[in-house]
Amino acid sequence: MNHLHYFVPIVEYSLASIAGLAYLLQRPIHQQESIMAKTWLITGTSTGFGRLLTEQLLERGDRVIASLRRDGPLDDLLAQHGERLQVINFDVTDTRAMQEAVTQAFAKAGHIDVVVSNAGYGVFGAAEEATDEQIERQITTNLTGSIQFIRAVLPHLRRQGGGRIVQVSSEGGQIAYPCFSLYHASKWGIEGFVESVAQEVSPWNIDFILAEPGPTATSFAASLDQTAPMALYEDTPVGEFRRALASGEFTIKGDALKTVNAIIDAADMATPPLRLALGSTAYDSIHHALEQRMSELEANKALTLSADKDEFIE
Repeated sequence: MNHLHYFVPIVEYSLASIAGLAYLLQRPIHQQESIMAKTWLITGTSTGFGRLLTEQLLERGDRVIASLRRDGPLDDLLAQHGERLQVINFDVTDTRAMQEAVTQAFAKAGHIDVVVSNAGYGVFGAAEEATDEQIERQITTNLTGSIQFIRAVLPHLRRQGGGRIVQVSSEGGQIAYPCFSLYHASKWGIEGFVESVAQEVSPWNIDFILAEPGPTATSFAASLDQTAPMALYEDTPVGEFRRALASGEFTIKGDALKTVNAIIDAADMATPPLRLALGSTAYDSIHHALEQRMSELEANKALTLSADKDEFIE
């Protein structure tokens, strides 16, 4: 079998370094790479999914370049795993610093197989309750930060002949709860961005996974940026959801470690899904939402089609 076509992107686009070429030549020609050690670049690794993902990958023998806003949270892993873990410092809201760090990471690694855009958090409360500063920080971190991070890695992935990007989204990129309007805006936004960019860069063997966990036992809830409650929302779905979350009535079924392992399994696939719902809550809620949208679409079909120009109406 002639495998030369696998190396066409390498000829067309200069590699970042000789180390990158050496790494590529050691990889199997076929797309099943799970048996080989991979190099990952992950944002938001101090806690939650990012930390767990880093731990699991190092445990199985992969190499991780982990981004942190400050030194310290991964010192124990650095001591344990040595050079297989590299830590770089940047905040996703500082685009210039992030671009420089990404360039340095690719130059040093030579080749990065999987990039994980994970940094993010949630603002909790009614939209009307949020301050302008809370709105700006939520969108700048979750949406603009993720967009700029993906933009920063794309040129490097093109030059090395391809790669995979995992965007950690949420079931909240497909459905919505009260009290999370700003968080949902960021997640629905990044999902639309990724779905478009995935089409744009597919000629360069770059693909995407949108990981969509449902409610999961992580530090996410503890790190919520809560709005100042307005009394008028007390007896509305906002107040009801606040009380359900505070009392534990809102069931959190997701297991963080299992979720991370499922993301790794998907990233190891030769052809992964664009969207991967994670957990039964995510499956049920997204399934229900899609059924509702289809029902509404069909129910309004005549009105919908009436918006076409006359020559296109049957």
